[in-house]
Amino acid sequence: MKAGELVLLISSDNSYLVEVRREKLHTQDGIFDLSQLLKRRIGGKIKTHLGKEYTIVKPNIADILEKKVRRAPQIIMPKDIGLIIAYTGIQPGSLIVDAGTGSGFLSIFLASYIKPGKVVTYERKKRFLEIARENIKVSGLSRYIKLKLKDVRKGIDEKNVDMVTLDMKDAEKVVKHAYKALKPGGWLVVYSPYIEQVKSVVEEIKKKAFCSLKVVENIVREWQVERSTRPKTIGLMHSGWLTFARKIK
Repeated sequence: MKAGELVLLISSDNSYLVEVRREKLHTQDGIFDLSQLLKRRIGGKIKTHLGKEYTIVKPNIADILEKKVRRAPQIIMPKDIGLIIAYTGIQPGSLIVDAGTGSGFLSIFLASYIKPGKVVTYERKKRFLEIARENIKVSGLSRYIKLKLKDVRKGIDEKNVDMVTLDMKDAEKVVKHAYKALKPGGWLVVYSPYIEQVKSVVEEIKKKAFCSLKVVENIVREWQVERSTRPKTIGLMHSGWLTFARKIK
């Protein structure tokens, strides 16, 4: 492996996302000599000074988003992003408009899926845009994501868009712009943290030529399987609502 490369070290009960470099990493399992990674390959092993063994693997986008990306505003959770991909059937090579950018979490995840397509993401707050810019750089997906410092409520520049995703205040004011930007058959997806926004968004959608309108709440419950099997008492189940609509013409 080369210096500066990101790798994931995994064991049966822990994991660390690290950069290959000549330095020590202190952890609860002991000290890693990261310079040893220069002599290893993906799939190889490395031990801490206490003898605990870790396997070296190539990190995927979920690893990078979980362990490396800085989160500023509230993000759309992976469980909801998975639903967006599954319900819309969005494909590699697509053009997506995403607003607001926030920390770039959704843009990064979508870009990793649709490359060599493009995600154009709108954000009106410069401080969030700078956080997103750094996160996108870390993800290695800069060529597939275009950042715009612009209030999307004033309009969308792109045309023949395959999907528009909105995670922002006053999303209902952007529905008309999304309709103009979308190609026939393109999808509008709105994430709403409160039900009042869902109502406002649906009212605006019904004014345009959309079909396949649906509002869903995605609840995921993790279980523990030990001496007794039961749902975990701590976890995130409800996060928000997703509204889907498809442009007809």
